[in-house]
Amino acid sequence: MRIEHIAVWTKDLEALKDFYVLYFGARAGNKYVNPKKGFESYFLQFESGARMEIMSSVDLGPARNDGSNPAVGYAHLAFSTGSKEDVDSLTTRLQEAGFRLLSGPRTTGDGYYESLMLDPDGNHIEITI
Repeated sequence: MRIEHIAVWTKDLEALKDFYVLYFGARAGNKYVNPKKGFESYFLQFESGARMEIMSSVDLGPARNDGSNPAVGYAHLAFSTGSKEDVDSLTTRLQEAGFRLLSGPRTTGDGYYESLMLDPDGNHIEITI
Protein backbone atom coordinates (compact mmCIF):
# COMPACT_ATOMS: atom_id res chain seq x y z
CA MET A 1 0.00 0.00 0.00
CA ARG A 2 1.16 3.56 -0.66
CA ILE A 3 -0.12 7.06 0.01
CA GLU A 4 -1.75 8.21 -3.23
CA HIS A 5 -1.70 11.93 -2.44
CA ILE A 6 -2.04 14.48 0.31
CA ALA A 7 -4.57 17.30 0.19
CA VAL A 8 -4.45 20.84 1.54
CA TRP A 9 -7.19 23.48 1.71
CA THR A 10 -6.36 27.03 0.65
CA LYS A 11 -8.09 30.38 0.32
CA ASP A 12 -5.88 31.33 -2.67
CA LEU A 13 -5.64 28.38 -5.03
CA GLU A 14 -3.58 30.14 -7.70
CA ALA A 15 -1.00 31.54 -5.25
CA LEU A 16 -0.48 28.15 -3.62
CA LYS A 17 -0.21 26.41 -7.00
CA ASP A 18 2.34 28.96 -8.20
CA PHE A 19 4.39 28.54 -4.99
CA TYR A 20 4.79 24.78 -5.41
CA VAL A 21 5.38 25.03 -9.18
CA LEU A 22 7.99 27.80 -8.91
CA TYR A 23 9.95 26.69 -5.85
CA PHE A 24 9.46 22.92 -5.73
CA GLY A 25 9.16 21.98 -9.41
CA ALA A 26 5.60 20.67 -9.23
CA ARG A 27 3.63 20.17 -12.43
CA ALA A 28 0.03 21.33 -12.13
CA GLY A 29 -2.73 19.38 -13.79
CA ASN A 30 -5.83 21.02 -15.18
CA LYS A 31 -7.92 23.00 -12.75
CA TYR A 32 -11.08 21.20 -11.66
CA VAL A 33 -14.07 23.46 -11.08
CA ASN A 34 -17.43 22.43 -9.65
CA PRO A 35 -19.52 25.64 -9.73
CA LYS A 36 -22.54 23.90 -8.17
CA LYS A 37 -20.54 23.13 -5.01
CA GLY A 38 -18.25 26.17 -5.13
CA PHE A 39 -15.22 23.87 -5.21
CA GLU A 40 -11.97 24.17 -7.20
CA SER A 41 -8.78 22.11 -7.10
CA TYR A 42 -5.49 21.24 -8.75
CA PHE A 43 -3.44 18.10 -8.55
CA LEU A 44 0.27 18.84 -8.36
CA GLN A 45 2.82 16.18 -9.24
CA PHE A 46 6.42 16.30 -8.11
CA GLU A 47 9.44 14.81 -9.86
CA SER A 48 9.46 11.85 -7.45
CA GLY A 49 5.89 10.96 -8.43
CA ALA A 50 4.41 12.24 -5.15
CA ARG A 51 1.12 14.09 -5.62
CA MET A 52 -0.59 16.87 -3.71
CA GLU A 53 -4.14 18.10 -4.15
CA ILE A 54 -4.74 21.75 -3.34
CA MET A 55 -8.39 22.66 -2.86
CA SER A 56 -10.55 25.72 -2.32
CA SER A 57 -14.22 26.06 -1.45
CA VAL A 58 -16.62 28.93 -0.92
CA ASP A 59 -17.48 27.24 2.40
CA LEU A 60 -13.87 27.18 3.65
CA GLY A 61 -13.49 28.28 7.26
CA PRO A 62 -10.69 30.42 8.72
CA ALA A 63 -7.09 29.20 8.74
CA ARG A 64 -6.06 27.24 11.83
CA ASN A 65 -2.32 27.46 11.24
CA ASP A 66 -0.49 30.75 11.75
CA GLY A 67 2.87 29.00 11.57
CA SER A 68 3.86 29.82 15.12
CA ASN A 69 2.56 26.96 17.30
CA PRO A 70 2.09 23.25 16.72
CA ALA A 71 -1.50 22.17 16.21
CA VAL A 72 -3.18 18.78 16.04
CA GLY A 73 -3.19 17.46 12.48
CA TYR A 74 -0.97 18.34 9.56
CA ALA A 75 2.61 19.03 10.75
CA HIS A 76 4.71 19.69 7.63
CA LEU A 77 5.62 18.67 4.11
CA ALA A 78 9.25 17.65 3.68
CA PHE A 79 11.11 18.13 0.40
CA SER A 80 14.50 16.53 -0.24
CA THR A 81 16.77 18.73 -2.35
CA GLY A 82 19.72 16.33 -2.60
CA SER A 83 22.44 18.44 -1.00
CA LYS A 84 23.24 20.86 1.81
CA GLU A 85 24.01 23.54 -0.78
CA ASP A 86 20.58 23.08 -2.37
CA VAL A 87 18.89 23.39 1.04
CA ASP A 88 20.76 26.65 1.60
CA SER A 89 20.01 27.95 -1.90
CA LEU A 90 16.28 27.20 -1.83
CA THR A 91 15.96 28.60 1.69
CA THR A 92 17.62 31.83 0.54
CA ARG A 93 15.38 32.06 -2.56
CA LEU A 94 12.26 31.64 -0.44
CA GLN A 95 13.41 34.23 2.10
CA GLU A 96 14.27 36.71 -0.65
CA ALA A 97 10.78 36.18 -2.09
CA GLY A 98 9.31 37.14 1.30
CA PHE A 99 8.47 33.74 2.75
CA ARG A 100 9.02 33.31 6.49
CA LEU A 101 11.91 31.23 7.81
CA LEU A 102 11.05 29.46 11.08
CA SER A 103 14.38 27.72 11.66
CA GLY A 104 17.66 26.78 10.06
CA PRO A 105 19.26 25.89 7.92
CA ARG A 106 20.79 23.70 10.61
CA THR A 107 21.68 20.17 11.56
CA THR A 108 19.07 18.80 13.94
CA GLY A 109 19.74 16.59 16.94
CA ASP A 110 18.74 13.52 14.91
CA GLY A 111 21.20 14.40 12.13
CA TYR A 112 18.96 16.03 9.51
CA TYR A 113 20.20 19.13 7.72
CA GLU A 114 17.10 21.22 7.20
CA SER A 115 15.32 24.53 7.20
CA LEU A 116 11.70 25.12 8.08
CA MET A 117 9.71 27.68 6.07
CA LEU A 118 6.09 28.74 5.72
CA ASP A 119 4.18 28.45 2.45
CA PRO A 120 1.71 31.21 1.43
CA ASP A 121 -0.97 29.73 3.73
CA GLY A 122 1.29 29.33 6.77
CA ASN A 123 1.83 25.58 6.32
CA HIS A 124 5.20 24.30 7.46
CA ILE A 125 7.57 23.27 4.66
CA GLU A 126 10.70 21.37 5.66
CA ILE A 127 13.58 21.56 3.21
CA THR A 128 16.14 18.82 3.75
CA ILE A 129 18.90 16.91 2.02
